Amino acid sequence: QVQLVESGGGLVQAGGSLRLSCAASGRTFSYYAKGWFRQAPGKEREFVAAISWGGGSTYYADSVKGRFTISRDNAKNTVDLQMNSLKPEDTAVYYCAAGSTGPSIDDHRYNYWGRGTQVTVSS
Repeated sequence: QVQLVESGGGLVQAGGSLRLSCAASGRTFSYYAKGWFRQAPGKEREFVAAISWGGGSTYYADSVKGRFTISRDNAKNTVDLQMNSLKPEDTAVYYCAAGSTGPSIDDHRYNYWGRGTQVTVSS
C-alpha cells in the first residue's frame, strides 16, 4: 500500500519556524517530483513548493519565496519543507504529494497524496 505521511506540523508564533517532513512507503518515489500544497479553512488548496526528482530544480509560490525551502532525500524516500518567518496567513493544512510527470504547480499533476498536517501560526 502506497502511503505518504506528513509530520512536523503544530502551533507556532508569527516569526517562528517549523520543519515539515513527508515519508513515503509502499514504493520508491526517487523518480517522482514532490510537492507541498496547503489548504486554509474556506479556501481552495494552493501550491506551496515543488522539487524535481533529482532535487536540482525547485519552485515556490510567490507568497513563500525566500521563507520556505523544499528539499528531498531519495535514499530515505522523504521530502521536507523548512518554513521560516511564518505568518498567520500561512495557517493551513499542509499536504505532500508525488507526481510522475515532473514538478508542477497544478495539483492535478500529482498521483499520490498524504493526509495532511496542521500548521497554525498565531499573531
